[in-house]
Amino acid sequence: MKDLTPRQIVAALDRHIIGQDAAKRAVAVAVRNRWRRQQLDRELAREVAPKNIIMIGPTGVGKTEIARRLSDLVNAPFIKVEASKYTEVGYHGRDVESMVRDLLELGVNMVRREHSEEVRHQAEEHVETRLVSLLLGVTGEPPAKGWVKSGEAGRHTEEAPAAEEADEHDRVRERIRQKLHDGLFEEREIEITITERQTVPIIGMMGPDQLDPGMASMLENLIPERSRRRRVTVARARAILLEEETDKLIDNEKIIEQAIERTEQTGIIFLDEIDKIAPGKEGGRSGADVSREGVQRDLLPIVEGSTVNTRYGVIHTDQILFIAAGAFHRAAVSDMMPELQGRFPIRVELDALTKEDFARILIEPDAALTKQQQALLGTEGLDVEFADDSIEAMAELAADANSRMENIGARRLMTVIEQVFEQISFDAPDLIAEGEKGIIITADFVRQRLGEIMKDEDLSRFVL
Repeated sequence: MKDLTPRQIVAALDRHIIGQDAAKRAVAVAVRNRWRRQQLDRELAREVAPKNIIMIGPTGVGKTEIARRLSDLVNAPFIKVEASKYTEVGYHGRDVESMVRDLLELGVNMVRREHSEEVRHQAEEHVETRLVSLLLGVTGEPPAKGWVKSGEAGRHTEEAPAAEEADEHDRVRERIRQKLHDGLFEEREIEITITERQTVPIIGMMGPDQLDPGMASMLENLIPERSRRRRVTVARARAILLEEETDKLIDNEKIIEQAIERTEQTGIIFLDEIDKIAPGKEGGRSGADVSREGVQRDLLPIVEGSTVNTRYGVIHTDQILFIAAGAFHRAAVSDMMPELQGRFPIRVELDALTKEDFARILIEPDAALTKQQQALLGTEGLDVEFADDSIEAMAELAADANSRMENIGARRLMTVIEQVFEQISFDAPDLIAEGEKGIIITADFVRQRLGEIMKDEDLSRFVL
């Protein structure tokens, strides 16, 4: 994070997301503040709380995309959850504390991958040595005592001097090792021993959120490991043995310790659809409203800062950054509990997308939809070009569809692109066989593909 300034974070987000500058700046500052806090004195740092954010805007304008791209930039545990899947205790649904447990699981996996990369070279050497021994066992050369010359299978050379025997053994192993490097044994089958830990039946029946984490961990440790023999190819055996050797070389206790610290100090939870747990404006208190308020009450201590028991230990949520998002069509932020509102001091409104935004979205991002189609059809050998007026036509049709039907934002562009390229994608192999090497998408072609659908409002509701 030291090398990622707020300006650099915004620039990185600009490569994938069009517009929404206010939201980008807010998340960039919030993430940078995580690093700034870590540079403070321990006593002062304990008093600096994360500035949680609420992003307000219609669907399809980039709220989730900003959070998803942010997770790719920061080396921190990140999880996206939907507030609507949590319910008050006593109602059907998941416990809100499970989001923290899931975040820690991601943190453990992240740190484990880092430690695995550090010992990867050493683990690969161990795997190679084991594979050579297994292959020698398969080919029968050499046995534990003595060795077998080519063409003299079954006859030991007990009279060979010990030094020559050792040298020949080393030469045989080196030849096998070289053939492994050259990939000559990848499809050969060998027999390996796989160690597995059996699952606890009660955990499978109750689910991870219904069983106390400490009890689940204790039950897992009570179940003994089981070993079984299995015939696999050398390529598959290499992957299995690499995992085993890596586990032997890494320190699990150190991984858990670092993962807990990283989760507590740099973890980010993106809480989507938070407006769904706010009571509506219609008035009255139905059972659903009671449940929504219950979720808010359960969520409040997690956001404020509390301790959560996990299978790896206790997690403190005081410094976890929460980024919430919602359309807030039927409810407002003010409809939420005042205490919960106060835990999200930064509020950012995202703009609805215009026709000009759609045109930019089609061509400017690194993985724009037009670039994706060009790459996909390029695998067939078909070169696709877009005329300038075709981009404007697709953007106009998408904006028109959003205005006449449900406004789903930039997601409408995916449907438009698929309708434009449906026949081309189907015919691409035949076009190449007929000698067609390229195709130009024009505005007339776009309107021809989508014109009839747009005219029929009932049909457009199903297709677009």
